[in-house]
Amino acid sequence: MKKLLLIAVAIFFAQGLAAQAISPETLAKRAKRKNLTVKEWNTDSSKKSRWLDHLTIYDEQGRKIEEIEYNQFGQTRRETCEYDPVTEKVIKEVIYDDRNKVERIRKYEYNDDGTKHKQYNYLPNGKLYSIKVFEYIFDEN
Repeated sequence: MKKLLLIAVAIFFAQGLAAQAISPETLAKRAKRKNLTVKEWNTDSSKKSRWLDHLTIYDEQGRKIEEIEYNQFGQTRRETCEYDPVTEKVIKEVIYDDRNKVERIRKYEYNDDGTKHKQYNYLPNGKLYSIKVFEYIFDEN
């Protein structure tokens, strides 16, 4: 009886991992972005001045971990991402304002097929202020 239960749990676990498997296309994209930093620059029409517009940083696995937006005067917005070590999905995003202070925090839950299920939105003090639920409707036409 215990063996049957262990086999059933192992099969269920393996099916869950297969549903969360990362596609070869995603892995290929990530391989190109390993330890990459992308800077986007703007210049005025006379090409006399130039300023950093956008900065995106990827980790050693090719996942976006930080994105910063700028204007001529400095940072306007910054976002950091944390990933689940098992599913490699984004589990937390922290958004910062132009003074680099936390503006809001988002945490995510996913369905078994890897689609987003819920997004929890928190204030900088950690208080939950809203929940977004994702619903997927496929048209069979």
